[in-house]
Amino acid sequence: MRNRTNSPNSYPQPSADAEVSLPGLWLPPDWREVTVLVAVSGGADSVALLRMLAALRPSRTGRLVVAHFNHALRGQASDADADFVTCLASDCGLPLEMERARIVEAAPSSSEQATRNARYEFLKQAAARRGARYVATAHTADDQAETVLHRMVRGTGLAGLAGMRRSRPLLHGVGLIRPLLGVRRADLLTYLHQLSQPFCEDATNRDTAFTRNRLRHELLPQLAADYNPQVVEALLRLARQAGEAQEVIATVVDDLVARCVRNERERLVVDCAAIAHEPPFVIRQVLVVGWRRQHWPEQLMGFKQWDELAKLVSRANPNQSQLSAALPGGVHAWREEDRLMIARSASASRERI
Repeated sequence: MRNRTNSPNSYPQPSADAEVSLPGLWLPPDWREVTVLVAVSGGADSVALLRMLAALRPSRTGRLVVAHFNHALRGQASDADADFVTCLASDCGLPLEMERARIVEAAPSSSEQATRNARYEFLKQAAARRGARYVATAHTADDQAETVLHRMVRGTGLAGLAGMRRSRPLLHGVGLIRPLLGVRRADLLTYLHQLSQPFCEDATNRDTAFTRNRLRHELLPQLAADYNPQVVEALLRLARQAGEAQEVIATVVDDLVARCVRNERERLVVDCAAIAHEPPFVIRQVLVVGWRRQHWPEQLMGFKQWDELAKLVSRANPNQSQLSAALPGGVHAWREEDRLMIARSASASRERI
């Protein structure tokens, strides 16, 4: 359950001249001129984000809207969180979008992803209703470090090492932004303390049955104590450098895709002769981009499958054996002279994977 130290109306009202000085805070240049939907769970990070944005106040042409999704997974505690956010939005003088999830039994392995999907679907719908230009979430620098470490433990490529992006498209005309991605969680807690601002604490965030919590409360502290006191900063540097490298690679890959890949209604056609000389990593990235443009499922496509496809592209002699591959999601690939053909079965295309 979540615990509170004060009632939400016990803190000072935000003001236009309130001082907001947090290293790493980022906002798009036009945010004051448009509607920004702020995702607020009631926890420290999202409450700090809302207080900062309210203190910085949009211009007359822009506004803030609070959005809260009640997952309804913790009974009265979840409802208490919703009540807290309702009071917080009211005391800040801001409109509120709120939705309570329908409780659906799900396998433990799928419940976390299902919950995330439901939350983002709510944010998309709320943004559309309010005409929002941005949806702001409260992911911090610590969240970024944990994400990178989590991906490293599970096994990831260069793109995964880049972690979360500071901004990305959420739906047409709406961007998802993470203003606190460069801000440490400790600085947010200090900020809230200076404001005498209460927030909610979720006891499940300390439950080490969840992998993410074990990383946060066990592995990262051990790495800091026994190997590198600045391990979080090291992970953040790694993410930044991987992101920069990925941007350079994306430019090369996009050019190759434009010249060598043709997306047809039922299949993907790759000009093998034009890219066979490229490094295997680049070939794999070209295939990933083409695959995504077909809107085919990626969940079961790991390094082994992408590498298998890349070898079909780079094989110099198309008369050699093993010039076809069966891939997840009902996708089949085969070489026809200097072309790689990739198609998905009609039955698989009708399935939701």
